Amino acid sequence: MTEAVTTSLSPAAATRGHWQPLGLGQSKITGGFWAPRQLRNGESAIPSGQDQLETAGNLQNLRLAAGIGEGEAIGPVFADSDVYKWLEAAAWEYGRNPSDDLLKRIRDLTAVVAAAQREDGYLDSVVQLRFGDEGRYQQLVWSHEHYCAGHLIQAAVAQVRCTGDRALLDVAIKLADHLVATFGDGKTVDVDGHPVIEMALVELYRETGTTAYLDQAKWFVDARGHGIIKNHGHEPAYFSDRVPVREATSVEGHSVRAVYLAAGATDVALETGDTDLLDALKRQFEHMWSTKTYVTGGLGARWEGEAFGDEYELPADRAYAETCAAIGGIQWAWRMLLATGEASYADALERMLYNGFLAGVSLKGSEYFYVNPLQLRGGALADNGRSPAHGRRGWFDCACCPPNIMRTLASLDGYLATTGGDAVQIHQYAAGTIVAGDVTLTVDTAYPWDGAVHISASAPVALELRIPAWAGGATVNGSPVEAGTYARVEADAVDLVLPLATRVVGADPRVDAVRGCVALERGPLVYAVEQADHDANVDDLHLLPEASVAAEHVDGLLDGVTVLRTRGRSGTGHQPGWSFTPTAADQVGDEVDVVAVPYYAWANREIGAMRVWLPRA
Repeated sequence: MTEAVTTSLSPAAATRGHWQPLGLGQSKITGGFWAPRQLRNGESAIPSGQDQLETAGNLQNLRLAAGIGEGEAIGPVFADSDVYKWLEAAAWEYGRNPSDDLLKRIRDLTAVVAAAQREDGYLDSVVQLRFGDEGRYQQLVWSHEHYCAGHLIQAAVAQVRCTGDRALLDVAIKLADHLVATFGDGKTVDVDGHPVIEMALVELYRETGTTAYLDQAKWFVDARGHGIIKNHGHEPAYFSDRVPVREATSVEGHSVRAVYLAAGATDVALETGDTDLLDALKRQFEHMWSTKTYVTGGLGARWEGEAFGDEYELPADRAYAETCAAIGGIQWAWRMLLATGEASYADALERMLYNGFLAGVSLKGSEYFYVNPLQLRGGALADNGRSPAHGRRGWFDCACCPPNIMRTLASLDGYLATTGGDAVQIHQYAAGTIVAGDVTLTVDTAYPWDGAVHISASAPVALELRIPAWAGGATVNGSPVEAGTYARVEADAVDLVLPLATRVVGADPRVDAVRGCVALERGPLVYAVEQADHDANVDDLHLLPEASVAAEHVDGLLDGVTVLRTRGRSGTGHQPGWSFTPTAADQVGDEVDVVAVPYYAWANREIGAMRVWLPRA
C-alpha cells in the first residue's frame, strides 16, 4: 500500500531540495487540541455527511448516471464534487482510523461512481443526465466538469494511498486520459471556470508517474489569462482569467477559484522546477497576505461574486471569508512552504487553520458556517441561507464547505512535519508522534493554550522547529531563538517554549472599515467579543486603552478555552444621528469587564452580537 500523504512530491522534485511531506501514518495526532476535533469529524461529521448527500440527491444523480433507477438530475451542476470530497475525507479518515464499516461505505460508493463513467472516460452525472453526450464541455465556464473531475482524482489518490484499493484510481486514470486526449494545443482550447483540476492532475502524476498528467496541468495553468473565458462572453477577472498566472501580481475574483488555481500552479512549479512561475506565485501570495487577508486569515471581502476586493477592502461586518477559501489558502500556503522552506508560509497556514478555517465548524463537529464575518450585530436578520445570523447549519444547498472541512480535518496530520536535508522539520505543534526513518518522535504539548512543547526522540536527531513570528522570546533547551525562522537543534530531547503573551493588534489605517480599532490575539489565536459573555451591548463596546489584558484558562467553557479579560466602556453617550460630532462628553459610558473568547468558538452557545475589531474608548 502506498504511504498515505495529503500532498507528496515526485522523486525529481524531492531531489531539487524541496521538503518532503511525511506519510499520514508517519505523522499522527494523538491528543491535545486537535484529537477531539478529528474524533468528532470521524464519528459524527463523515457518517452524517453521507446521509446529507443522500437526502440532497447527490448520490442519486450518480446512481441514475450508472443506470440504476429512473429520474432526473437534482441539485447544482457541481453536485458530484461534494460526493468526491466526501470520498476523499472518508479515505483519509480510514487511513487515520481504519474501520470495516467505513471501508464498506467507501467501496459501495466507489462502485456506483465507476458504473456511472462513460466508456471513453468522461464522467459528470449532472451533465450526462441533463444534456447527454452532446452537452459535454459546452458551457465549461460554468459547468464545473473539470472541477468535479479534479475532486474525483484527489479522492482516488487518497483512496489508494489509505486503503490500497485501486477501483477509484482506475476511474481517475481513465478520466484523466480522456482530458489529456481532449484538451490542449491542437485539440479543444478551453479552461474550466473553477480551477482545481490543476492540483489534482499533478497529484495523479505523483501517484502514477505519468508525465502526461503533469503536462496537462501545466497547460491548464498557462492557458489562463489569454482571453479564453472573455471570448465566451464572460468577465474574466471573476474566473482568474484576466491576466496570465506568470504575469499576475495579486489574486482577484472569486476567492476559492483564485487560491485553488494558485495552489495548482505551485504544484506545477514544484514538479517542473519553474523558478519564474514560483517567483510570480511568491509575489501573489505576499500581496494577498498583506492587502487582501483578514486578521483571521479569512479570504474574500465581497458577498458579490464571493470575491476578493480591492487592496485593504476588508469590511468586518460584510466579510464573506468563505470557509472553502480558507481551506484553499491552507493548501496554497502548504505548497509554498514545501517549495521555499520559508517560515512565513507555515505562519500563514497556522493563522488560517486556527481561525479562518476552524470557525467554519461547530464544536460538535457537524454544523458549519459557509461565511465567516468578523462582526455580527445584535438582532441581525438572517436574510440569506448562508447568513451567519442563522448560526452554523447542518448543510447547504451549495454544500461545498462541509465535505471540504471533513477532508481537511481527516488529513490534518499530514501538515505537521516534513523531512529535508538531514533534518526533520516541525511546522505545526500538536500532541502526537512523528516517524522519520528509524527515528520516532513523541510530541507532548497543550498548544495553543500552553506554549511549552516537549519533543523526545528514540535516537538523537536533527530537528528544525518553526518559531512563529509572534513568538518573541522563544527558547529551545533554554537558549533564545529568533522568531519568524526555523531553529535547528540536534538532540534526543528538546524543550521548546513559545511565549504566549497577549497582543493588542491595531488595524491597518488603510482598512477604512476598522480604522482606529484593535483586535486581541494570543499565540496563533485571534479573539472575539461575544454577547453571550456580556450584559453590556457588544455593538457599543469600546476597549480602554490603558487596561491590561489577562489570560485565564476555563476548562468548562467551550470545550475548554483560554479567555482574555480586560476593561472597556459600553455606550457612547450620544443620541444616534447622521450629524453626530464627537466631544469629550461622548466618551462617557459605563466601565465594564470585557471577556474575549477564541474567534473559532463563537456562536456555539447562542447567536448574538460578535466582533473581532473593537474601537478604543
